[in-house]
Amino acid sequence: MNNKTADVISIEKANSLPGLFQERVKRTPTATAYRYYDETQASWLTYSWSEANKHIRAIQAALAKEGLQAGDRVALMLRNCPQWVFFEQAALGLGLVVVPLYTNDRADNVSYVLQDAGVKLLLVEDESSLKQLQPIASQLQGLLRLVTAENCGVSPLYPRLVALADWQLSESETPPLPEIDPDALATLVYTSGTTGRPKGVMLSHRNILFNVSAAVELLPIYRDDVFLSFLPLSHMLERTLGHYIPIMCGSTVAFARSVEKLAEDLLSQQPTILISVPRIYERVYNKIKVQVDQKSPFAQKLFHSAVDVGWQRFENGGKGSGLRWPILKTLVANKIMAKLGGRLRLAICGGAPLSADVAKIFIGLGLNLIQGYGLTETSPIISGNPADDNDPSSVGIPLPGVDVTIGEDDELLARSPSTMLGYWNNTEATSAMIDGDGWLHTGDKARIENEHIYITGRLKDILVLSNGEKVPPADIELAISLDPLFEQVLVIGENKPFLSVIITLEHDAWIKEANSQGFDINNPGFLNSKPVRRFVLDRIAELLKGFPGYTTVRAVTLLNKLWTIDDETMTPTMKLRRSVIIERNRENIDEMYAGH
Repeated sequence: MNNKTADVISIEKANSLPGLFQERVKRTPTATAYRYYDETQASWLTYSWSEANKHIRAIQAALAKEGLQAGDRVALMLRNCPQWVFFEQAALGLGLVVVPLYTNDRADNVSYVLQDAGVKLLLVEDESSLKQLQPIASQLQGLLRLVTAENCGVSPLYPRLVALADWQLSESETPPLPEIDPDALATLVYTSGTTGRPKGVMLSHRNILFNVSAAVELLPIYRDDVFLSFLPLSHMLERTLGHYIPIMCGSTVAFARSVEKLAEDLLSQQPTILISVPRIYERVYNKIKVQVDQKSPFAQKLFHSAVDVGWQRFENGGKGSGLRWPILKTLVANKIMAKLGGRLRLAICGGAPLSADVAKIFIGLGLNLIQGYGLTETSPIISGNPADDNDPSSVGIPLPGVDVTIGEDDELLARSPSTMLGYWNNTEATSAMIDGDGWLHTGDKARIENEHIYITGRLKDILVLSNGEKVPPADIELAISLDPLFEQVLVIGENKPFLSVIITLEHDAWIKEANSQGFDINNPGFLNSKPVRRFVLDRIAELLKGFPGYTTVRAVTLLNKLWTIDDETMTPTMKLRRSVIIERNRENIDEMYAGH
């Protein structure tokens, strides 16, 4: 990317989230705001900022016709697409409170959020969404309106159903827009906790605007940048970084068709910025690893040389290596980066810890991969690695204006204007999260060195073995999951004499490896036979050879079926529900510890 045009809208100029969008429309009305794939035309189409604003104003007219008042809650359960943006901006501009829902969430969870938030209007995707909501159809009768992004016809289950296109084409005039108080509630974001009911995080316009502006100070973003949006917009990581930052900076957002088609969309849209959780980078890493292992010894040596030389250059501030890097970059790095579109200048990772091995591969190949950290309750970013001061083993430095300190039990505490207003209708939980001095308790253990934050574990996730040894399972699970054979990993050990692990397998890779090892895959009991378990434990031992001795995994249970959101073993944000998985595998766990 040759051109780098900076055009950042200040907080003062924006004043509110809809004010931010309207200022962008004024500044660059004809520039491309959004790209999306149109199935009927089988091609990628675009909206300019002014075209997007016309749709927003039409939806505002429709919302006003429903008699909604400022402060009323409206929800949307929609994949990432321009209509998500249009609806959200229309609602915010009227002073309404937006409640995003996960498209893959269970109907009973959706029902809980709608009832708890007192939602009056809901926008969903299509027929499949209505089918998904059938179990709670009777509970949706209290909505003023149920809107579908696609035309779904008439349904006796949903008497207040209307298609978005028909709804927004009413003859009503666009209403005058109220002045938005920056401290007013903008959104309720329900955290999908691994235990208990989700809590509604209350974020104001100022909370989010401050966070967006501070992030832009840390990470220069330009009008010429292209973001590829695929993490759900119901997650604050994507919403802040992949939605509001492009508005503040005038960048283009291309909405990926799906995670399954992500590889194709990377090639066609050629993004310059990618935002993701570690699992996506880990999957790409595993694919690279498998492909390299299948190449000739010379090609393998060439690949590892490219990573090593690239990493040395990174550690030396991009200097050194003579002619080696230009040659290795052409022969190796450029070919791999071309599969990511060929134009990526920045890859941002958040939501969970990123393995240092994964970071080293990508950084060594020339991709500026930076890790950040935060919580929904902090809008969400607390820290991030600057592009010119990137320590992949850390989660970066605090954003400008964000104060951090280390509290009791090495807990990381944060305080800033992006700290939530509190939990919706839950003062007790709010008081437990934010103390009297305004410090938000993250629940993560950390240390701070050279201004960088290093997360060392979770206060509540520490496993205490029966010998008193304390083990943080996350690092072990992360290391094991880097093996291409293993898809999901859960370490067991609370009040046990040693660590064990339950693993779900990557089907295709596992079958290929099992055949090469001579295992009888047609035998129903082969998966947890002694030879197979010994083979897997040996692989795990190799993966954990750099860990302390007390982290040795001595027993394993292998599963063919993945843990999913549908079976309630995962949250909508893809976190494993430890207690549910342990309860459902009680028999397997008892068997692993039998006789001990």
